Amino acid sequence: MAIGPAERKLDSQQTEDHPGRLTSLQANRAETLRECVQDALTHYLRNLDGYEVTDLHRMVIGEVELPLIETLLDYTQGNQTRVARLLGISRSTLRKKMVYHRIRRDT
Repeated sequence: MAIGPAERKLDSQQTEDHPGRLTSLQANRAETLRECVQDALTHYLRNLDGYEVTDLHRMVIGEVELPLIETLLDYTQGNQTRVARLLGISRSTLRKKMVYHRIRRDT
């Protein structure tokens, strides 16, 4: 089930259960980003239906890293130096990740 933009919101405000942790608010239910990933992985693994999975680490990192970089590029209006700083990586590492994920942005 896809979540529309009106239903998805990131909130870095502190909550009683998770002070200072990034949360994803869906349908009036706050979950930490960690809980969202754990729920998604649990659902994925339960629905393998006997299929063997390999390279799960690469798949999960790719699923998270791509929208992370794209969202930060949108947030910074394409400023790759700011994105790299926000991620705590060098600009050249960011560029390598953008090439790997085939993210094209002018700047």
